[in-house]
Amino acid sequence: MMGGMAGLEGVEQPRPRSSAAAARWSTATDDEQAFKELELFGNPTEEEVRLPSRPQSAATARRITSCVMLRQWQLPPQTAEHGVLLVSELVGNAVRHTGARVFGLRMLRRRGWVRIEVRDPSRGLPCLMPVREMDVSGRGIFLVDKLSDRWGVDLLPRGKTTWFEMRTTDR
Repeated sequence: MMGGMAGLEGVEQPRPRSSAAAARWSTATDDEQAFKELELFGNPTEEEVRLPSRPQSAATARRITSCVMLRQWQLPPQTAEHGVLLVSELVGNAVRHTGARVFGLRMLRRRGWVRIEVRDPSRGLPCLMPVREMDVSGRGIFLVDKLSDRWGVDLLPRGKTTWFEMRTTDR
């Protein structure tokens, strides 16, 4: 199991998987739960999904992201795995560092690109910190920087949107 992710201590984290294992990542139970959550909260590809700012919401955001990337967009398992991990990091930051009651999740796709956004009411900017091998927290933005093709923060009149983009191979 990976070390803790910022703001998600005590919450089950995704485990590193081989590409073969990534293809089996979403079990029927996970899919069923994700479909229920999509019905309850909405589809982040159609409009921003608002989730309660609690550590448990990271699991919800991961399941929704996985379902959209694998089932709806039919992206390769490794792309989905990276997207799920990075969503978990951004959600962890929103839950841990902003004091918000809710945060927003939005997923956009255009030819050759996927963009995932997490919006919160804080104007505090995330920091890209140097990471040492034995660090167990503070790796979130480092991972976003390493696994995404682009990332950034858009300041809003009330809050910010932290986003990342990944290249995709369209079928």
